[in-house]
Amino acid sequence: MPPAYLYATVRLALGAIILSTLGAVDEARAQTWPNRAVQAVISYTPGSSTDIVGRIVAQKLAELWAVPVVVENRAGAGGSIAMTWVARANADGYTLLFDSTGHVVTPSLYPKMPIDVLRDLVEVATFAIQPNVLVVPARSPYRTLMDLVNASRTNPGSINFASAGVGSATHLNLERFVAAAGIKVTHVPYKGTPEVISGLLNNSVDCYWAPISAAISNIKGGNLRALAVSTPQRSNQLPDVPTTGEAGVANADSPIWFGMWAPSATPKPVIARISADVRKVLGMADVREKLAALGSDTLVMTPEEFARFVREELQVYTKVVANAGIQAQ
Repeated sequence: MPPAYLYATVRLALGAIILSTLGAVDEARAQTWPNRAVQAVISYTPGSSTDIVGRIVAQKLAELWAVPVVVENRAGAGGSIAMTWVARANADGYTLLFDSTGHVVTPSLYPKMPIDVLRDLVEVATFAIQPNVLVVPARSPYRTLMDLVNASRTNPGSINFASAGVGSATHLNLERFVAAAGIKVTHVPYKGTPEVISGLLNNSVDCYWAPISAAISNIKGGNLRALAVSTPQRSNQLPDVPTTGEAGVANADSPIWFGMWAPSATPKPVIARISADVRKVLGMADVREKLAALGSDTLVMTPEEFARFVREELQVYTKVVANAGIQAQ
């Protein structure tokens, strides 16, 4: 009877052969991918900043891949509906999640989510980063950030502050701002950013930390007044609008970022292929111009860098949610 170590050696050799074979299959799959339509699942409503940025990227990827990239909005529950849909899809690179900062907020709000976002989804690529901008209706009495802050201090809770839903990036920006300013407001959650913009235009709500891409046309058109941007530097698209720090409230910065995920079992060569192609798209002059016109800067990371970034952001926003006592509705 052969010694036990021979059996162990054979098992190791067979394991190496199997892994090598699987790796070769994955590499071959990446070389032929994509050969049919790709589904881009967007976590927020049509017209939201995630939707606007996502569609710019999706259109260019469709041209690069020479296959349709079918955009589908699956909004709700802080993006968890879209996250769950993609996590449960076939892990073949044909179903991708387009999400934003809310991706690292939702797990704290919905601890009983049917998936684990770190275990069941894998980071693929980043798209862009942009400030939120504090906007009020054009006829609002608040002409500066401190006008709004002082009014809230005089009458706590009197200002109706909108968000794109409980746990959205706009809600977290609101909570950071409220904590930094030491004020109390009445939070009014909407279904999404387009609905908030409509509410502002008909004076149903007082103010909103809007993603700049979703509000800039109404700001430049005179329908909304911008009071501050949520980044340390001013926006190139709104150079006359101060940062929150310049306007009188420090430590309230909360930019919004956008990226792509896939089911966690998606072959690594396919992930690498998609990530590389997204970087190609972000390097295209017309894409950079479109994003810049929306007040966004391209954000380029490898899948590994993105994974580390997501975990760091998750820690930050878990603390924000806990300190603000935010609960899912």
